[in-house]
Amino acid sequence: MRLLLLLLLVLASTPALADSNLPPAPLANVQLKDPAQERQAQALMLTLRCVVCQGQSIADSNAEMAGDMRALVRTRIAAGQSPETIRAWLIARYGDYVSYDPPLSAVTAPLWIAPLLLLALGVWLARASFRRRRRA
Repeated sequence: MRLLLLLLLVLASTPALADSNLPPAPLANVQLKDPAQERQAQALMLTLRCVVCQGQSIADSNAEMAGDMRALVRTRIAAGQSPETIRAWLIARYGDYVSYDPPLSAVTAPLWIAPLLLLALGVWLARASFRRRRRA
């Protein structure tokens, strides 16, 4: 019984251990002084997926990793790098998954083709159903 209780306690505490006690990255929650650069940073951050949350952009996520990625984007934009260069670097580092608009490749082809196949299947099933109703 004690072992089960200890296991439940460990499992319940794991989300609390997900973030460290370190302070956030310097530019994680601070906007750039140049409004044009901040607009570029915000536009880029909205197109990048948080690798921890998976359903949120790094602009919307409160995860520590998303804060680090926001700081990285702002630092590089402030240094004069283009959003395309930063995006390419992040994709090279984290893979196509970090982008909400992954390029068409052998790995991402199912993501692009599956909705079309499901739509075609739905049209085919609806057409068959309407034909049966007309005959009856």
